[in-house]
Amino acid sequence: MRFSAVATLFWASLVAAQDPPYTGVIRSYDFTIKREMRAPDGYYKPVLLINGQFPAPLIEANWGDTIQVTVHNQITGPQEGTALHWHGILQKNNQWEDGVPGVSQCPIPPGGSFTYSFTADLYGTSWYHSHYSAQYAGGLIGPMIIHGPDTLKYDIGPILLTDWYHRDYNDIVKDVVGTDVTKIAPPSDSNLINGRNNFNCSAVATGDTASCKSNAGITNFRLSPGKLHRLRLINAGAEGQQKFSIDGHIMTVIANDFVPIIPYDTKAHSSLVVSLAIGQRTDVLVRGLDGATGAYIMRSSIASAPCSLSNNPDATAIVYYKHDALTAGTFNTTAWPEFKASVEGVCVNDDLSKTVPWYPITPDPNPPTTKVIDIDFQKNETGNFLWLMNNVSFRANYNQPILLLSNMGNNSYPDSPEWNVENFGSNSSVRIVINNNGAAGFSSHPIHLHGHNMFVLDVGTGSWDGSTVINPLNPQRRDVQILPANGYMVLQFTADNPGAWPLHCHIAWHVSAGLYVTVLERPDDIAKLQIPSVVAQTCRDWSAFTNMAVVDQIDSGL
Repeated sequence: MRFSAVATLFWASLVAAQDPPYTGVIRSYDFTIKREMRAPDGYYKPVLLINGQFPAPLIEANWGDTIQVTVHNQITGPQEGTALHWHGILQKNNQWEDGVPGVSQCPIPPGGSFTYSFTADLYGTSWYHSHYSAQYAGGLIGPMIIHGPDTLKYDIGPILLTDWYHRDYNDIVKDVVGTDVTKIAPPSDSNLINGRNNFNCSAVATGDTASCKSNAGITNFRLSPGKLHRLRLINAGAEGQQKFSIDGHIMTVIANDFVPIIPYDTKAHSSLVVSLAIGQRTDVLVRGLDGATGAYIMRSSIASAPCSLSNNPDATAIVYYKHDALTAGTFNTTAWPEFKASVEGVCVNDDLSKTVPWYPITPDPNPPTTKVIDIDFQKNETGNFLWLMNNVSFRANYNQPILLLSNMGNNSYPDSPEWNVENFGSNSSVRIVINNNGAAGFSSHPIHLHGHNMFVLDVGTGSWDGSTVINPLNPQRRDVQILPANGYMVLQFTADNPGAWPLHCHIAWHVSAGLYVTVLERPDDIAKLQIPSVVAQTCRDWSAFTNMAVVDQIDSGL
């Protein structure tokens, strides 16, 4: 699967071009989605699985390969539509493969199938997940690795960090968009590393103990003394901002999302702590301790309020050097209080001045258009609580995807303001200032832009001064950035990818409640896209399903 030494040298010479090499290799996957009972932390509950697995199977490819995934929707109890989004993939030649129902496609109906086909156009670490309502909070997530010229021999692989809820995601969504303000921010019940952790069953309600077993087990990773290892950290949760470290080991950050950066160390009490909001990935290097034979604790903790909410925020795994140390159960550890003291109340990513992309790109210093978007939180006429961007709370129409309408020349939606479409026309670059103040300022938000590695020009509390840009010749690029509470974020993108691109908070409960904008980019060129007929067929299949069944869309649909 990984690059050969010769291929590495060849592809490394192409990095500056920023274009994938198009290998001609097809990586095929066949996924069947079902709902079954599982107990990732010991508490049995219905979980959405792909091929019987949680987390879902690893998708692995080389940069420039074609990834083909055939998805069979066998969700029952109840039946639901679904769609899979390939987080961070640019989809420059496959805009309709982005996997967002109501935006780039219609949902895959129950009993239906759909084959996604797209280019691995960036390399590094990412994940895939359902973008249908809050399904991914119910287990529909999986890791994705695209190998590039920076492959290491000692690659530990993906490490998924996920908050976990014992209640069904549909029940949680009903509270999130409900009328009781005390239920709009549900705390998670547990925290998982690669889908495992030990939950204390004595904490469950009386009568539920029969569905829970303690000591469910945790994940183990083996390191080699003196060797350099790559760890691929992924926050694939619903709400919890994660703080990650390994006792006794110093780590070096080498990539954020799909963007390699100039390496730097982050240290706290002799341990590195990496902050990851929902959707973010950080690749780190850790060198195995010389002569080590013992075992150490890997920790990830959900940052406490006001960052996130969890009843059991701490997850652990074991890093060991010799199997005897693992079975002995004696660990070289740092106490939790020391770890917590280093991260308490820190609800932001690392300073932008630290995160300098390895390959420099300078954004347009004078973009032709700047859009200001204000986030708000309000109660609507029926008493339901919603998130808004520029006074609109988004709601998808599964039967009328925005991209497909634009492809037919329909770029005006006066009867559907809830689609919250910002048409940026033929502008060559776009700057967006997002303000998170007033009634909405109590929460931070991981802001995700599809179809782009956005430039993050500035982030802070209060209001942007209108001129400050951090590292103006080579600012941070990534696809998710934390917008702080009572603060602002300035992002910019080069309009080189015609499409209808979601810009949204990646907290599942916030996007369910409408915190979303559609970025319509170069609609004249969208009209020229040759969208395969199978995409329209999926819409006909979905329409046939909705003619026979009522879809209970209680949230935004995303």
